[in-house]
Amino acid sequence: MMKSYLMIGVALLCAVALPSLVDASHLNTVILVLMAAQLGVAWNMVGGYAGQVSLGHAAFYGLGAYTSTVLLINFGVNPWLGVLAGGLVAALLSLAFGWSCFRLKGHYFAMATIAVAELVQIFFTEWEYGGAAVGLYVPMDKHGWLWMNFATKLPYYWLALGLLLLTLAANWWIERSYLGYYFRAIKDEPDAARSIGINIARYKQVALTVSAFFTALGGSLYAQKELYIDPGSVLSTALSIKMALVSILGGVGTLFGPVVGAVILTSIEEFSRILFGGSGRGTDVIIYASLIVFVAVFYPTGVLGWWSSFKERRAARADASRQIAAHAATAQPTGKEAV
Repeated sequence: MMKSYLMIGVALLCAVALPSLVDASHLNTVILVLMAAQLGVAWNMVGGYAGQVSLGHAAFYGLGAYTSTVLLINFGVNPWLGVLAGGLVAALLSLAFGWSCFRLKGHYFAMATIAVAELVQIFFTEWEYGGAAVGLYVPMDKHGWLWMNFATKLPYYWLALGLLLLTLAANWWIERSYLGYYFRAIKDEPDAARSIGINIARYKQVALTVSAFFTALGGSLYAQKELYIDPGSVLSTALSIKMALVSILGGVGTLFGPVVGAVILTSIEEFSRILFGGSGRGTDVIIYASLIVFVAVFYPTGVLGWWSSFKERRAARADASRQIAAHAATAQPTGKEAV
């Protein structure tokens, strides 16, 4: 346990020191990693712990982005309040989302979440008040922390890091509370969970609502950072798949698995962007599909699961070697016995 806390402390110190060690272009990549990790951690609440594989989480992400932006543009609402409002709106939508989708199981549930997210995207594409297909630009007339609008990337780094730590803290609390036990029971043994009195539908909804809230916070931060949103950037199916893949790649149902997955996936994305440039449009979808197949076939427990099994195998081999050496030492005849 102490070793784990020490590693977390070292990681936090590295995160604090990192901005002074990289230039602006690389800092932007780090921000993208933090934002992807936060979305993966948020998705992990429902997809990892509760086992409900949602491929429509972009609906919550887009709601967060659009709510804070529309409130700022049309009503002058402070972005900090807009971020919170976006999370609450997404949480409310999750009630309808869950009511319509939790009636289904397995791949039918996953397909239903895609369908609901597509309906949300169509709505925003046709919604003139929300900019329709053209999108919305975040006003830049007010600057500073009060309005979450900055001329440099560094403040966005601290915002992204803070949101990731907040989402990790919520995930950590859920993992160790009765909710975590209920979610894992629903995922692993739903019939047994039902037999001991767990209301499966209710706790699936709780997992989805909390996940939707934090996903929407990530969408609001994206809007403030990029200063422009449209249905294609915040409501696409590819974005939903990316959220799931970040968690699955790193280790679904683990606390830090999505962070590891975000580092790997974002690095691959940036490499493909540099390698192919504008001619590589659609490369991200190919990468996502290939990684899903690869992980599902070879490493279903993700990178952290593979690492844990690797350490267990290495420890087992070392223990076997020590036992063989000890047995050989005890079985070796003494000098008198040899004579």
